[in-house]
Amino acid sequence: MNKALVNKVKETFVDKFNTQPLVVFSPGRINIIGEHTDYNDGFVFPAAVNKGIVAAFQKNDSDTSLAYAIDVDDTLEFSVDNIQPLAKESWGNYVLGVIAEIQKKGLSVGNFNVVFSGNIPAGSGMSSSAALENSVVFGLNELFNLGLTREDMIFISQKAEHNYVGVNCGIMDQYASMFGIKNHALLLDCRSIEAQPFHIDFEGYELMLINTNVKHSLSDSAYNDRRSVCESISEMLNIKALRDATENDLETVKDKVTEENYQKALFVIQENKRAELASKAMSDGDLKTLGELIYGSHHGLQHQYKVSCEELDYLVDQTKENDHILGARMMGGGFGGCTINLIAKSAVNDFKTKISELYKNKFGKDCSIYSVELADGTGLVTV
Repeated sequence: MNKALVNKVKETFVDKFNTQPLVVFSPGRINIIGEHTDYNDGFVFPAAVNKGIVAAFQKNDSDTSLAYAIDVDDTLEFSVDNIQPLAKESWGNYVLGVIAEIQKKGLSVGNFNVVFSGNIPAGSGMSSSAALENSVVFGLNELFNLGLTREDMIFISQKAEHNYVGVNCGIMDQYASMFGIKNHALLLDCRSIEAQPFHIDFEGYELMLINTNVKHSLSDSAYNDRRSVCESISEMLNIKALRDATENDLETVKDKVTEENYQKALFVIQENKRAELASKAMSDGDLKTLGELIYGSHHGLQHQYKVSCEELDYLVDQTKENDHILGARMMGGGFGGCTINLIAKSAVNDFKTKISELYKNKFGKDCSIYSVELADGTGLVTV
């Protein structure tokens, strides 16, 4: 967690409202492997990271609440007695959606003030949305003694995104952000919502993220479209979710679906298996196999699920001739955002220099490169 970020949020809050706030940090997340499996009741392998959202809260006695987003210098005024989605796409819907979902549980939230800022790179696929939702639900739970469990909170965050933002996301982002454990990744079963923590020791390797700094407009609609395909094929197979299907099962309906949709379902089944195999490889300290699984994940996302883009594919392709990189793939919903790379620590600086130059020459824009540390989940800030 970044102390400068915490201080900025606290100072801004005190300047605006002349009172000391309750402060929450909610992290973003990476996902080592297991992409688009979460809304298919499958396995994912995420971890919370040391970049996230810091939010400061306090009750107020007025008829309205005030939310201020420092990073975009934008203020939203509303009353908790009349929560409605905003007509336009807005960060405000993440806040309002959480309040609405709390109220649906029959719980009462009074008016309050909140100020927040974050250091998750925009469009990176590290789930700033889940971090914001979790920070709001966690803060309001503390402020109004709502008695919500952490599990209650992640479902409130998820439903806020479904009903107020219009993205039918799975539970991985909210779970990893809420339940993260420092220096661990979590093999999460998205059906039982139970996770097995794995202590991460990459020995002489580390995870490096390369942000394409692009976000193609297809992302939300394509995400919902793919979810719909998965659900319709599950229905065809008479199962709850694709997590329950084998490749042989899928063959039985191959002639009833388009080749494109068959490949999407096949990817999910194969990716689910890769997530389980990755956790075994990590337990065995077999980083070579882990890297191969990560490359396999990208190949499927690119050619079967078709959620990659030229910039992501280029970054992954550039790693394949480098003996110091064991695996690379796109991470997140797709159509932009980051690649995640398993790279030898000794090779990081040289590769950063080389890939930055190649990317700039190819696309006429800069990529951004950063290493992340695995962090604890959402909680109160006491500094």
